[in-house]
Amino acid sequence: MEVVITKDSLSASAKAADLVAKAVRSKPDSVLGLATGGTPLELYKRLINMHKNEGLDFSKVKTFNLDEYIGLKPEDRQSYNYFMRENFFSHVNIPDENINIPDGMTANIPSFCKEYEEKIKRAGGIDLQILGIGSDGHIGFNEPTSSLASRTRIKTLTQKTVCDNARFFGGDKSLVPLHVITMGIGTIMDAKTIVLLAFGKNKAEAVAKMIEGPITSMVPASALQFHPRTKVFIDRDASEKLVNTSYYDWVFERKPEWQKDI
Repeated sequence: MEVVITKDSLSASAKAADLVAKAVRSKPDSVLGLATGGTPLELYKRLINMHKNEGLDFSKVKTFNLDEYIGLKPEDRQSYNYFMRENFFSHVNIPDENINIPDGMTANIPSFCKEYEEKIKRAGGIDLQILGIGSDGHIGFNEPTSSLASRTRIKTLTQKTVCDNARFFGGDKSLVPLHVITMGIGTIMDAKTIVLLAFGKNKAEAVAKMIEGPITSMVPASALQFHPRTKVFIDRDASEKLVNTSYYDWVFERKPEWQKDI
């Protein structure tokens, strides 16, 4: 796990966007795993800018989103389908047929989840997965106690996640769906490269447990310690509870030239 600590979220997002852009340029038919929420918004804005002003081409890219609320139609403003189209897909040239988002309205959830896993396999697996982290250490919607070997499935949200996400529903937690479809931790761990972003003091404890704590289902993101190529981009606020910040800075500043891909 490589930990990159920057002065602020804009700097972290810029470095992460450069890494994603390099991946797409080196492999035009890359398979990207995408996340939603406030954390990756700046990264998406920068990729859009690269597409419009630098010719970054997404025409052969395939995407798979991490999760979706059950019971929300794609056109619902709170759905992750709507979020992705508003904040990324409508601004770049990814063909509609290459976009994959869990179907929150599916009539057969187990069957859909199985097929989602198969579609990822048929695409050749995810080359680069973008992640955020919840304040309780969840990734995707894999809540604490989720199996570290889990695959795409239905999950029930914790009360904490419901409260955290209420801001996207006008502050009314009664409007937040209780169930979601999410990629499992095992699914996420299959990605060749993982890019995780975390910003702000409210993420500091989760970040510290993910990077320096024990590997445990109580902190699902801690499973990333097992991943061979995870890059964590955080701002100073999110790093404040880490013990080894000076070491992470030292390592990043002294990378061999051949290793400098960001």
